[in-house]
Formats: sequence, C-alpha cells, structure tokens
Amino acid sequence: QVQLVESGGGLVQAGGSLRLSCVASGGSFSDLALAWFRQAPGKEREVVAAINWSGGSTYFPSSVKGRFAIARDNRENTVYLQMNSLLPEDTAVYYCAASLGGLLEAVTTKEDVHYWGQGTQVTVSS
Repeated sequence: QVQLVESGGGLVQAGGSLRLSCVASGGSFSDLALAWFRQAPGKEREVVAAINWSGGSTYFPSSVKGRFAIARDNRENTVYLQMNSLLPEDTAVYYCAASLGGLLEAVTTKEDVHYWGQGTQVTVSS
C-alpha cells in the first residue's frame, strides 16, 4: 500500500508562486506514475500535471501549461508541483496521485488513479 503526503499549500497573491511536495512511502517509487489533481468547491477533480516513472514524459492541460511544472526525485521518493503566475481560479484543494505501472496514461484520469494523498489547500487571492 502506497501512502502519499502532500505539503506546501497556502495563501498566495495572484501572480505569485507556490511549490507543492508529495512524499511517497510503502511501495517502489520508481514503479509509480505520479500526478497532481485539484478540486475546487462544486467542481470535478481535474488533473493539472502528470509525470511517468522516469520523469521523461509529462502532461499538462491547457489551463496550466506554461505556468505549472512537475518533477520527481526517485532517490527522495518525492514529486513536486511548481506553480507560477497563479490565478484566483487556481484556488482548490490539490491532491497528489499515483498509479502502479509507471505509465503516464495510468494517472491522468481520476478513475484510473490507484492512490491518493489527503490534499493540501491552495488559495490565490486577487
């Protein structure tokens, strides 16, 4: 069983930056594809970034492309989400997600995700 623990959320002004971290334990980290999802009140949970087992492939939806970056450190069992040029509409609870197999397509749809973190709140003020 894989456990995911996020950190780094908080309150930031529009235009600012935040970096989220997620530490995984209980499994083989390099076997996992990883992603960050977010869920705003009254909205569906949506993927904002994903990365395959090696870090060689990534995915970003158009809403965050060019503003968000994802990276993983397989030695530290950690995945990061760097968020720049934040907008008020980026306000949400952000969740770390992981799927076995390591392939990008296994972690870009919430129904396919195997493991979830508890979430961390990100609030962007205007």
